[in-house]
Parts: sequence; structure tokens; C-alpha cells
Amino acid sequence: MRRFLIICVLLSLVLKTEAQQYGLFNTRTLFDAFENPAQKAFVLDSSRKFASNFLLPYLSLNATNTGDANKVFRRAISDNVFKTSDLPIGNGALNHVYQNSNIYLLTFRIFQSYKYHKELGFSWQVRTDGIATYTNESLAILNDYQRFSNIPPENNLFNNNGYGQSYHQFSITYRENYTKKLAFGVKLSLLSGISYNKLDINESSFSAYKNAANQDVFDLGLRGTYKATFMNSDELSANTFMPSFRNPGASIGFGTTYTSKSGYFMMANIKDLGFIKWNNDTHNIPFNGHAIIENPDALSTHDFKKKITDIVTLQDAKSGFYSLTNAKADITASKSFGAYTPMLILSKNLFFKGGDAAFVNTFKYNEFSASLIPDYNFNGFFMTGLQGMYKTPNFEAFLGTDNLIKTISLKSNSGSGYYGASFYMGIGIKFGGTVEHPLNSSHMPGVGDEPEERSFFKKLFHLFEEKN
Repeated sequence: MRRFLIICVLLSLVLKTEAQQYGLFNTRTLFDAFENPAQKAFVLDSSRKFASNFLLPYLSLNATNTGDANKVFRRAISDNVFKTSDLPIGNGALNHVYQNSNIYLLTFRIFQSYKYHKELGFSWQVRTDGIATYTNESLAILNDYQRFSNIPPENNLFNNNGYGQSYHQFSITYRENYTKKLAFGVKLSLLSGISYNKLDINESSFSAYKNAANQDVFDLGLRGTYKATFMNSDELSANTFMPSFRNPGASIGFGTTYTSKSGYFMMANIKDLGFIKWNNDTHNIPFNGHAIIENPDALSTHDFKKKITDIVTLQDAKSGFYSLTNAKADITASKSFGAYTPMLILSKNLFFKGGDAAFVNTFKYNEFSASLIPDYNFNGFFMTGLQGMYKTPNFEAFLGTDNLIKTISLKSNSGSGYYGASFYMGIGIKFGGTVEHPLNSSHMPGVGDEPEERSFFKKLFHLFEEKN
């Protein structure tokens, strides 16, 4: 049965990824400026001209599981016992897995000009995106298949689905002030796909019984589709994870910020609107078959695995296809009241299920700040984030979690409800000459001996006006 556990998990579960780190919004850190393209990263008369993370990654990792299966996982972690006898089956209950990561490997940003406060940035990040839904029965079968003896064979107990993709993202970010209060920014990205997996089981059946020799027999039937860049570990190598553009793609993000006379700050963004073209060697398989396994405990691990995976792999086909990136739309509103700044953030995935409503409460003392972030995720659960930051005009360091309580309870094997964990951190440094106001400097980029500059966005909007 343990071997059956391994195979079913491999066939049925695909993870989801998405990350935001709302506590970093409107902090004017490098992360904020690259994620929200219209945001500033430099301060006149204080900041140096160049900024980078110097290959010290901006790292963010998140994972959540919701559903009855949490009881099984909690006992497995705390007592090292995998037991599903209390897990309800036959009632159509579903579990959901969410996981995300967003890692900026390298960032470099330049203050270009005092006029219009122009900033140009370059970044290399690695992202993953996806979602998965699986049934209680997918876990219960692994521990005690005898419980399924009274369930009709055509039961759809294993109708699991999900997707996951990872890719490199190489970006150019540009922002400028349109007026003293209004700014625009854009992020153009070239993508290089790393891996893609998408499983949809539309029909499934399972029966367990004894044959004439009094041996256990499994009869597993699956119908659906499976897309994957790899199916066996021998298809992977170090080159798989390096940028190669065998799976090319592109995305765009754009945003705006506005600061009112009364001090209200507002920001809106469309992020990572794009696609990836997966190459013609990608597995693209419609499957519909049965595996009848007699006396499974007598089979070797290899033979047991082969009988299950043959349902899919014997119908293997290869073809290229396009996939969408997990684009988001978000809006932000905040206002400072001395040392306290509240901020409301609404974010929604455009093509996939999910989003957040977060309320960021930031308390600042000199260069230090702390943020408490209650967040309702549109997938149906609450989170509470906590963030600490030390920031000067030329140095920043932050550490936080989007899900404080669940991260602590996971380590202590305590708590109830859904399972979750989250962690992020980052460091940024500015260097070079000081970005000075022209009244304080004999020379300033964009002022003096240089040709008269025009706003890129004003020229762009003027072009649209002429066409209309």
C-alpha cells in the first residue's frame, strides 16, 4: 500500500504558486519598484544613483493546504503516523493546495534623470504558478483500500486536477512622473519556461476485491488529459533549469501612482500579462484506460509503478502549446498619520482562481518599521502577515511572512484549520554618486548641458491623441 501511496501522489497532485508580499507595497524598496512599475526607488538629495541586490536573492516562499486532509498531515507530522481511517469518503469533499515562490536573483536599477524622475531597471527572477484540487479518497485509498468495498465502481473518486509552471523572467522596468502627483511605469519581460505540468482527470473509477486465489486486486480507471515537459527523472538535467529559450514567452506589466493634495496615495497595476510557448517535445496526452493489479504487495516497485503510469504513458503524444502566465490586477490606497500608515490592497488573478484583500498596518520609528497584515484570500481562508524592515536611503533589509500563525503552528505541530507556511526576505544596496537636486549640484542628469527632455508617456499619449 505504501507503494500505491507514492504512485497516486505522483499522478494526482500538482502544486500552485503565487506570491505578493503586500507588506512591501509602497515601501519604495527595490522589490516594490520592480513589482509595481510606477513606484520610485530613489530619494533626491539622499540616495545613490545605482541600486542592486548584488545576487543576494529577494526570496519569497508560500504554501497552503485546505480541506479534511489537514488532519492526516497534522498527525503525520506530529506523531509520524499516516492514518486516514477518520477521513470522510464518499461525500465529494475536496482539498486544495496552494504554493508559491518568486525569487529575484539579480536586480539593477539606475536613476536616469531629475526631470520627470526617470528610473530604469533590469531584473532576473524565477517564478512558479499553479493550483491543485484533490479528493479525500486520493489519500484514504493509500492507507486502507478495504473502505472502498461498498462504493460503486463508477464513482469519480479520483477526479483530481491542477497545473503548475515555472519560468525565468528577464525584465526591463521604466517609470517616470507624468505630473508632480501622477506617475506611470511599465515592465517588459522575456520569459524562458522551465517546467509545466497540467493534470485533468475527468472520470475515474476504483474497485478493490479478492480474486479466486484470495489475492487482493485493484481495478483503477482514469480518463482525462495530461501535459508535462517531463515525465521521468531521466529527462531532467542541469540544463533543464538554465535559461535556454526552448520554451520562449513574453509578458507585460504596467501601473500608475497618484498622490493627492491631502496626502492620499493610490496605486493600480496590471502585472505579468503574458504567455509561454512550450516546445514540440512536450508531452500532451489524452488518456482513457484501466489498470488491473493482482496481488499488488508481491510486485516490485518498478512493476507496480509501470502498471499505473501505463494508463497515461502508453498513449503518449508530443506537441507544442501555449500557456498563460498568472496575470494579476491590483489597487492600493493609503495615507500616513505620523508614525502610522494604514494601507488597503485588493488583488485579483485575471485568468485563474484566487486573489486577496489585505489591510497593511505599518508602524515606523526612524529607520525601522513593522507591519501587521491581515489578509483574506479569495480561495476562502484568512492569513495574518508580519514584516520587519530596516531602511535608509541607500540600504534596505526586510524579513517577513504572509502567514505568521500557520507558519508557527506548522513548526510546533499545533493549531487547527488549514495548513500553511510563508517566508520572505531581501536586501538592497544603493551606490555611486548622490542623486542631488539641481539647486544643490553643479551638474544633474537631465539638467543643464543636455538636450531638452520630453516625457516618454506624454509623447505616447500625444501619439494616441493624434491618431484619434
